[in-house]
Amino acid sequence: MITRRRFLTGTAAAAGGASFLRGVIPANAQTISPTVTVPLAQPGRDYTPTITPNNVSLPWKIVDGAKVYHLIAEEVKHEFAPGLEAFCWGFNGRVHGPTIEAVEGDRVRIYVTNKLPAATSIHWHGIILPNGMDGISGLTQPPIKPGETFKYEFTLRQHGTHMYHSHHDEMTQMALGLMGLFIIHPRQPKYRVDRDFAFMLSEWRIDVGTMRPNPNEMTDFNVFSMNARIFPGTEPMVAKLGDRVRIRFVNLSAMDHHPMHLHGHTFRVVETDGGQIPESAQQIETTVLVQVGSARAIEFVADNPGDWPVHCHMTHHTMTQMGDKFPNTIGVKPGKLDEKIRSSLLPGYMTMGETGMADMGTMGMPVPRNSLPMMGGPGPFDYIAMGGMFTVIKIREGITSYDDPGWYRHPEGTVASLAAADALRRDGIDATATPSKSDEHMGHHHG
Repeated sequence: MITRRRFLTGTAAAAGGASFLRGVIPANAQTISPTVTVPLAQPGRDYTPTITPNNVSLPWKIVDGAKVYHLIAEEVKHEFAPGLEAFCWGFNGRVHGPTIEAVEGDRVRIYVTNKLPAATSIHWHGIILPNGMDGISGLTQPPIKPGETFKYEFTLRQHGTHMYHSHHDEMTQMALGLMGLFIIHPRQPKYRVDRDFAFMLSEWRIDVGTMRPNPNEMTDFNVFSMNARIFPGTEPMVAKLGDRVRIRFVNLSAMDHHPMHLHGHTFRVVETDGGQIPESAQQIETTVLVQVGSARAIEFVADNPGDWPVHCHMTHHTMTQMGDKFPNTIGVKPGKLDEKIRSSLLPGYMTMGETGMADMGTMGMPVPRNSLPMMGGPGPFDYIAMGGMFTVIKIREGITSYDDPGWYRHPEGTVASLAAADALRRDGIDATATPSKSDEHMGHHHG
């Protein structure tokens, strides 16, 4: 009888062993011994450092051949955008915590000091390590009590886009911000990108006028952030024309997936939190779905200059607090109602939203303390009627630095504009006409 073990052993031998095993171990796991010492890779020289917009990478030092990091869990007063702050929980004075960067083969030693009023622990999400270092409070380790410092130490046997987060009372602690990015660069990359950006996607419930996220929320979130910032507080990405760009998305939202959409380009989905996707299996997309608890990395050549949006395509995720529980007034014709209410009840009353929400941010009306209008921020042509999980990648030709170059200056004749009367006449367009049913039928027929 051919047993399963004999079959696998024989097949592995026939296939060369290692090549067979690649199909059954994680795609980004490497054959690096957990105790081997490898040469130290230098950022810039050996790999392109990751840029975390609106955040930083965690400093490290070398002690006895290991990279040593120190995370301090503490309460942080955090700004999501000018006008909206909240008391959150983070690391090292930041929400979310600083990005941990390392290289496969590195021995990492990470100290975690708890300055919170509650116990905590840190889980290294998606990383292959000894069971006792996995950070599951009560299961693989005791909780880190207030005032205590724990040490985690392991060798990185993989590369890819990963994360760290609390694994103690997750509903509360992650909802308050205890999470961060963990990027592991390959020891011997097949190629290097020019720009490597990373975003942590998350969602919050911050009631209008309050300063504490509500960790008990399950469905009705009203702040959707990229690296714990919302537009117009999101820092733009900048790339030179022709740069090879990687953008990493990690989603640690409580309940919602995020379809992240890039304008002006197509891209390849090259990586999940499980590892690199073989080139033959990489999908060409303009939108990538990033599920809760997972990561996706995309790559493209920045060959189309301009200011291009990058945003979640869930339309309610590009709005913020003041759009929450807003009454539906679409199509309402208030007539003299506003005048009557102002004269008898509310002097400042105004019916809003009867034609949509795009003007909400430009009305200049006072809003409750520590709150933001529904959406938007100033743009080069007008108010940008999007907010929340929205940012911009600025691609420029001939720039000598990656500082923010300001708004894009479009070449003459390349901006959509009001149609001139002579152009309408030339092309036989009657903008005052109302299509009849027969016109619609003819249009479909000729199409």
